[in-house]
Amino acid sequence: MQTNMLMQNGANEVELLEFTVGQNSYGINISKVSEIMQDCIITPIPNAPEAVEGVFIPRDALITVIDLHKVLNCERGTGKSTFIVCRFNNMNVAFRVTAVKGFQRILWKDINDAPSVASTGGSSGIATGVAKIENRIIMILDFEKIMADISGTDDLIQGKADLPPVENRDATIILVDDSPFLRRKTELAMRELGFNNIITFANGLDAFEYLSSRKNTGNILAEAACIISDIEMPKMDGIELTRKIRSDPVLCRIPVILFSSLIDDRMEEKCRDAGAQAQFSKPDTGELAAALISLVNKSAPVA
Repeated sequence: MQTNMLMQNGANEVELLEFTVGQNSYGINISKVSEIMQDCIITPIPNAPEAVEGVFIPRDALITVIDLHKVLNCERGTGKSTFIVCRFNNMNVAFRVTAVKGFQRILWKDINDAPSVASTGGSSGIATGVAKIENRIIMILDFEKIMADISGTDDLIQGKADLPPVENRDATIILVDDSPFLRRKTELAMRELGFNNIITFANGLDAFEYLSSRKNTGNILAEAACIISDIEMPKMDGIELTRKIRSDPVLCRIPVILFSSLIDDRMEEKCRDAGAQAQFSKPDTGELAAALISLVNKSAPVA
């Protein structure tokens, strides 16, 4: 089954694909899903991580299969299961799940932040949000963290040697991302560049309320030289955050970079329409770093 539904950024709502792993319900943003497929024959990969079952080629595209039952420490039944096919980090990935239940449209404000130590089936810190629908809880999984844990990549910044120097290391960078893992990784990358002052938020609403509280300090660029924001987040998404910043006569001076796994041609247009100075696809921290340094060197007040 092909999917053709897009997240309605700016309307502040998200379309989730609800699925089960074992007896528990989980969700993934439908914008990350390219296809839903039935179980098929897989070729194993020698010495692969335990959760990586192998690969298959349905239509001239190599797809890697990851068993979410193993990721979530959940027993897998003997019946047929289902693949949710996505594209992450330039890879086609099929996540094996027990069953797909359907689509759920939810307002971002109705999705709560995941507990600080989220645990789903014994896998710690793997949820970015929690939603209640009717009488069940849906955990929104951090698929970027799942992929990073499996790939084992430790690179923070690609092409660091080619980047220009940071002229104001004390410039304040606002980082907004609902994934604790990616929030921390991006913060470490920014500190590796030489930025000393980084303030982080788990959603757009908290970030906007903080920025609004700093409007009367006399120099908003001293409070926030640049904002780096994810797009899909609880309470307020990155597109809506950017629009609110651009519509404010004080906050509109702050450069905004949107950094998300959802970036494609259509999403780039949404980002530009909202007023973002730049937008990059995760995990390309090299291009992100170059744009951040350029914008901060131009806008941040030098001490």
